[in-house]
Amino acid sequence: MPTVKEILQTMDYGPAPEADNHVTAWLASHEKGFKHFIGGSFVASKGKDTFEVVNPARDTLLAKVAAGTAEDVDAAVKAARKAFPAWSALPGHERARYLYAIARHIQKRERFLSVLETLDNGKPIRESRDIDIPLVARHFYHHAGWAELVETEFAGYGPVGVCGQIIPWNFPLLMLAWKIAPALAAGNTVVLKPAEFTPLTALAFAEICREAGLPDGVVNIVTGDGATGAALVAHPDVDKIAFTGSTEVGRLIRQATAGSGKKLSLELGGKSPFIVYEDADLDGAVEGVVDAIWFNQGQVCCAGSRLLIQEGIAERFLGKLRRRMETLRVGDPLDKSVDMGAIVAPVQLQRIQALVKKGEEEGGTLWQADCALPAKGNFFPPSIFIDVEPSSTVSEVEIFGPVAVAMTFRTPDEAVQLANHTRYGLAASIWSENINRALDTAARMKAGVVWVNSTNLFDAAAGFGGYRESGFGREGGREGLYEYLKPDWEKSLPAAEDSKAAALGVAPAEAPAVTGLPSIDRTAKLFVGGKQARPDSGYSYTVKSTAGATLGQAGLGNRKDIRNAVEAATKAGGWGAATAHNRAQVLYYIAENLSARAAEFEQRLVSYGHSAKAAKAEVEKAVRRIFYYAAQADKYDGRVHSTRSRNVTLAMNEPFGVVGILCPDEAPLLGFVSLVLPAIAMGNRVVVVPSPAFPLAATDFYQILETSDVPAGVINIVTGARDELAKTLAEHDDVDALWYHGSKSGAASAEKASAGNLKATWTNQGRAIDWLRDAQAQGADYLRHATQVKNIWVPYGE
Repeated sequence: MPTVKEILQTMDYGPAPEADNHVTAWLASHEKGFKHFIGGSFVASKGKDTFEVVNPARDTLLAKVAAGTAEDVDAAVKAARKAFPAWSALPGHERARYLYAIARHIQKRERFLSVLETLDNGKPIRESRDIDIPLVARHFYHHAGWAELVETEFAGYGPVGVCGQIIPWNFPLLMLAWKIAPALAAGNTVVLKPAEFTPLTALAFAEICREAGLPDGVVNIVTGDGATGAALVAHPDVDKIAFTGSTEVGRLIRQATAGSGKKLSLELGGKSPFIVYEDADLDGAVEGVVDAIWFNQGQVCCAGSRLLIQEGIAERFLGKLRRRMETLRVGDPLDKSVDMGAIVAPVQLQRIQALVKKGEEEGGTLWQADCALPAKGNFFPPSIFIDVEPSSTVSEVEIFGPVAVAMTFRTPDEAVQLANHTRYGLAASIWSENINRALDTAARMKAGVVWVNSTNLFDAAAGFGGYRESGFGREGGREGLYEYLKPDWEKSLPAAEDSKAAALGVAPAEAPAVTGLPSIDRTAKLFVGGKQARPDSGYSYTVKSTAGATLGQAGLGNRKDIRNAVEAATKAGGWGAATAHNRAQVLYYIAENLSARAAEFEQRLVSYGHSAKAAKAEVEKAVRRIFYYAAQADKYDGRVHSTRSRNVTLAMNEPFGVVGILCPDEAPLLGFVSLVLPAIAMGNRVVVVPSPAFPLAATDFYQILETSDVPAGVINIVTGARDELAKTLAEHDDVDALWYHGSKSGAASAEKASAGNLKATWTNQGRAIDWLRDAQAQGADYLRHATQVKNIWVPYGE
């Protein structure tokens, strides 16, 4: 044993083991195996299969757990459905009492849960004890507050129903809290499937639910592997799926739920940039890297795995970082002096090793800490690659291990370009003592969470979620609660009866009933990049009234026309950067010019078959709706979230970018206006397919756009077959979001095709909206679907 003098000379840590006797005794009491938690009781699986849960640090068996079957999932969903009416009907205050009780019971068992999490997952006890479990309690406290306030703060919204939730193995209990707490606060019931590697704290939580007196069936937990999760996703009586995990599985879930009507939120992978400017506090930034990539062994979806270092300080910074790497301790995660614990499972360790080998084969130089690894268990040392390109495998692929890559940049513009050079968009970390530079960079990040001079900060009051292939939806904060609520008007829409779209006729139409000379034809073209354009197909199709009379022809747009329109919309990115005031002025001009030509548009609607009264009402409502969104352009504000740490946490509403919009046949002018205006008011650019049956109101409308100072490319109009063009838009990787109003089968096809780049979709599932009713066709819900929330954490104080 070293003397005190020797310890002071080496400053080495001695062992500080955490006792696990209480947890091992609990595990021993379940030596026959864990059952599912369904309807308030632990019940045996319908099948006989079990799987083993292994301590990744010691390669020892912890428990045997039931492998859930489709029948088990069905039983859990039935229990949740049975419990839903009574739970959702409870006053918010009573639901708040239950969530508060759960939070208190978690606090009473913080050490027990911390040790269990560490044994099950392999993360250091310091992390589970000081970060994970306190945050679990925080989420239940925070959402107890939302339960108390939901009836007033979210008036006009109600619970979705039965929620299927699938969580990963990297933060087992914390991910459970992120999902169950808001679902219960909003009045939903839950069926949750924990990760196969780490189900134990979820089962302990089930015992806490029973101890707290939660009504039977409100929370149900079914353990199992991917097949169990797939059964939950596919179950027809589940109203929402919330998934955290890999992008690849998220893509499969998007495809599987397409057309089902299930609400969907996905929190997926990341390859987050960690930007260090030359004026940064380098020592602070080094500690930030430790937290960014070696926290939880790098098994963090928002890990700062791409280090972007300004060229002038790169050598000095990397030298400091390499010296800091050598001080990190890797070992038994129950040792309180250990910095890094075990990788969760052999299969994950093998994946990390394979990707590291690939990085070396591609010419990267690998630095690894010279630390002794335990003889048993799944351990990997802290690692950094240098001499890599942005296109290197290790620079592009999420390794999900303690491996960072380091690259340099010269200017802030180059830093932003490199940071956004990824298909992901979950998080970013920016280090600079120049707050102007830091905030400017943060605003330009394509990421859902940005930390300034900090990293990996989480709180129940702030939303967390990604852009692009990091998924859509948010968890935490006000924006996270919306994921578990549904507008009352949407619930009241009648069920859809699918209808096949009529074929668009391109052959010459029958002779119109006219006398005298024919009128001089005005050809309706497409509107792309601020100019009228002939369709690439060379075809036009005949437009008829509801009585069958020929009204004219419209261009038959195709894939190339969509490509040209998306390209024009992409080039118009300055619209999103314009001030909200300037956007509002342009929208007011649109309303002004439409009002001046109201009679012309009324006549167009009459030619379709509208009565004069109905046509006048639709045009007047269209003008009014444009005024509404012009007014909202500079009033739909973000928030400053009240997080626990000393941060100004800015929740900023940002446009998606390019939005594809497929318009309905009913209300051909008003439906067009009601969908296009909220999107552009929030700074998006749109590629819009107007009503295929009645497109001429939209082609008349581009003359309004030409006289209203709308920048080229902000609104692009492509006429043609709705479902064909919807699929093209859904498959286009440069389209960031898609809104669809048409048939039920068309909505399903669009959702399925959107899985390529996992764009956010909003469809009517074939149900018709009453576009004249403001409660259905106007309001904050449209603005919310036109924006994504970016949370920027800005610390203050010394």
